[in-house]
Amino acid sequence: MRLILILGDQLSDDLSALQQADKDTDVIVMAEVQTEATYVPHHPKKIALLFSAMRKFAARLVDDGWQVAYTKLDDAGNTNSILGELLRRAEEFDAKDVIATEPGEWRLIEALNEGPLKLTQLQDTRFIASHAEFEAWAEGRKELRMEWFYRDMRRKTGLLMEGDKPVEGKWNFDHDNRKSAPKSINYTGPMEFTPDETVQEVLALVEERFSGNFGDLHPFWFATDAEQAQRQLTRWITYALPHFGDYQDAMMGEEKFLYHSIISFYINAGLLNPLDVCRQVEEAYRDGHAPINAVEGFIRQIIGWREYMRGIYFLEGPDYTSRNVLGHDRALPALFWGAETRMNCVSKAVTQTGTEAYAHHIQRLMVTGNFALLAGVDPHQVHEWYLAVYADAYEWVEAPNVIGMSQWADGGVVGSKPYISSGAYIDRMSDYCKSCVYKVKDKTGPDACPFNLLYWDFLARHRDQFSNNHRMGNMYRVWDKMDEAKRDTVRREAQEWLAKLDAGETV
Repeated sequence: MRLILILGDQLSDDLSALQQADKDTDVIVMAEVQTEATYVPHHPKKIALLFSAMRKFAARLVDDGWQVAYTKLDDAGNTNSILGELLRRAEEFDAKDVIATEPGEWRLIEALNEGPLKLTQLQDTRFIASHAEFEAWAEGRKELRMEWFYRDMRRKTGLLMEGDKPVEGKWNFDHDNRKSAPKSINYTGPMEFTPDETVQEVLALVEERFSGNFGDLHPFWFATDAEQAQRQLTRWITYALPHFGDYQDAMMGEEKFLYHSIISFYINAGLLNPLDVCRQVEEAYRDGHAPINAVEGFIRQIIGWREYMRGIYFLEGPDYTSRNVLGHDRALPALFWGAETRMNCVSKAVTQTGTEAYAHHIQRLMVTGNFALLAGVDPHQVHEWYLAVYADAYEWVEAPNVIGMSQWADGGVVGSKPYISSGAYIDRMSDYCKSCVYKVKDKTGPDACPFNLLYWDFLARHRDQFSNNHRMGNMYRVWDKMDEAKRDTVRREAQEWLAKLDAGETV
């Protein structure tokens, strides 16, 4: 007899460990454990999503004839760790062998390998590129740029291809996907699911155990099984996909979801297969339902960025999250946990994060991430915040996005330059600035947008690092042309503003 381990983000029928299992002799092990629920202070909605989805997946396996040893968080005898539960079940069933699909975090891979059981970790075949494929692609390259990897994934999958050429003659239509915020959105957002009995039981448990965590548990509307997740995908393709590309980078204070799919929760937990999702989206293009810029932009996020980020995470190794090339050491400000701030863009993004356990990629990258980088916040603390507060966050995808793309703490492995901007970008792509107490047009003075001050201060602080970067030369030329007195004012006011932030004042 063998134990077959299934983790909370592996809720897929095509999971490699499940495909290797024998229904007649093997025992499926699934467990809700304290160590996984608390290694960062996860958003209550994320915990509820995973526990609910795990219980439903386990019940479906039982209905299909599998023997499942399932541990609820409040069960007597719960050892509160994945390894502890494997050891307990091994003794219960007199099993010595364990088959698992490789976890998506070095922390858990290493914990399982340190155990006394005979453990086989199988490749996670739900991803398009294996570790070996990504390593082969990366070998010998001076720069590991996503665009070139993405093209190989298009060729491998055949998505949006005509023979060996991309459809409509271009690989990338991102230039068409940068429209600023529209006046209104003609889409009511993701499908909301009323909690059933299983979910209600989990919600009560999460409310009891994790009510002190950042974020609102109620209202809880997530899909918690594969059928519900597919219904949300179908709804999005039907009603929102045609407009997704145009406004995927836009931000609106009163529109949390715009035309985004809100399925990353479900793909990353295993409820939806990413390649199948892409094929459904491609079909919408082939049928004339959605334009190429929307479809290509979405597919690039899945088979491009998602796969690329996983490749980087495993290529760079377990120390990746500790990197801090720029030497940033400011403590994560309380405003990330909901403390009052006068910056409307940051307030909107953090408030939405607390309410929904979700913010879209530009809110994460160009609002909260941009602010943290400009302010010199410790990247490891930033990393742990993102890992904690978003329902789609798992370290394999979150860490390269934060340590690499957002905070440039890896020294350029992911991005050739930091993703930084003054308030002008946020003003162009959102309606946030219109109702902010700070004035985005002011470069200095008491009402100056902090992003303006911090942007130039960041460039001045890190001149030795970036002045020779070919993509940043123009920024330094603009800085050098400023009147010296103005440069001094910018630096002084930036430091005064940061001093207020460090003192815990409302900024």
